[in-house]
Amino acid sequence: MNGRGFPPSGGRPVRVVRVIARLNIGGPAQQAILLTAGLDRTRFATTLVTGVVGHAEGDFTDAARARAVIPVVIPELGRAIRPRRDLVALIKLVRIFRALRPDIVHTHTAKAGTLGRLAARFARVPVTIHTFHGHVLEGYFSRPVTRAFLEVERRLARTTDRLVTVSPRLKAQLLAMGIGRPEQVEVVPLGLDLERFRRAQAASPTLRPSLGLTESTPLLGIVGRLVPIKDHVTLFQALARLHTEGRVVHLTVVGDGEERARLEGLASSLGLGRQIHFLGWRVDLETILKELDVVICASRNEGTPVALIEAMAAGIPVLSTDVGGVADLVAHEETGWLVPSGDPDAMASGIRRLLSDRILGARLAAAGQVAALDRHDVARLISRVEVLYADVLAKKQSQ
Repeated sequence: MNGRGFPPSGGRPVRVVRVIARLNIGGPAQQAILLTAGLDRTRFATTLVTGVVGHAEGDFTDAARARAVIPVVIPELGRAIRPRRDLVALIKLVRIFRALRPDIVHTHTAKAGTLGRLAARFARVPVTIHTFHGHVLEGYFSRPVTRAFLEVERRLARTTDRLVTVSPRLKAQLLAMGIGRPEQVEVVPLGLDLERFRRAQAASPTLRPSLGLTESTPLLGIVGRLVPIKDHVTLFQALARLHTEGRVVHLTVVGDGEERARLEGLASSLGLGRQIHFLGWRVDLETILKELDVVICASRNEGTPVALIEAMAAGIPVLSTDVGGVADLVAHEETGWLVPSGDPDAMASGIRRLLSDRILGARLAAAGQVAALDRHDVARLISRVEVLYADVLAKKQSQ
């Protein structure tokens, strides 16, 4: 074993297979792509294995190819639980692992984490690592299904070499649920390519004119999948309360998903059809953010929201529900504003405060930008993961 703790002989790079269920727009896919592209290729040879993006989901496949990452695609590997397709995906993963003979299998997201770690065990892969970018153990499924998932995660954790979380609070949550041991769980914050958000210029406004708004019209934004866990409903209800006060506040909804038709109907029924603008997925997010007064996260459960990190890097004030690992990113009244989840009155109050006190908003935005750029830079992520791999491999060799 060489001085860095790598087990391969003959100087070959450590072989890593990274597995994720799909490259849909979001933090886990960004992380998988950036790590696959960014790890030192003289030390690590990484293969990315993924499933297929679902209908109405944004797709990061082009972003992967732009970084010279060409994934191995297993069509049967997706988000939904489908026993027959899942069995096929498991068999294909075993075959891939046996062919590539990785030193490390690193899985991301729940579905890929289950199938990938099982396949790694069948293929006798030396090291398995799983990253929890959040978890599906609260707010996603019925209690019986949640209990079943919890038991699966507990069992898988016993044979996983290292569990990674994206925030200290998420680590505490997992340990409280009986998933993993303290020494087994490591916090590696999200790392993103934030330069385009930091450097984006608020040039001649284009978003407000395209929406028929004046420059002085308050304009909020929410970015993400249109799914129940993101709780756009509470945000819409908060806007309805402001509307009854005579406050004209507009909202851009960036993203798409299964809830779009229902949310469009809700906006109309609340009398907000002309104030809520559904933009779908956009590739010019950095320029959109620069025109917003506040970026909002209304989720009922989160790991570390990418949309908030990107907004903070762009120097925009953020308001979020205090859930999951959000408080590890946003310090209330220091780098952003936090409110309880599912509380439209509290959210309306937070929006009202940030829109009325521009000095406060500017202070939060400036502090938030420093925090985001310092903690969540992609170079720091890559360095942390390279050290993690070396440490796990060295400990495995010493056993």
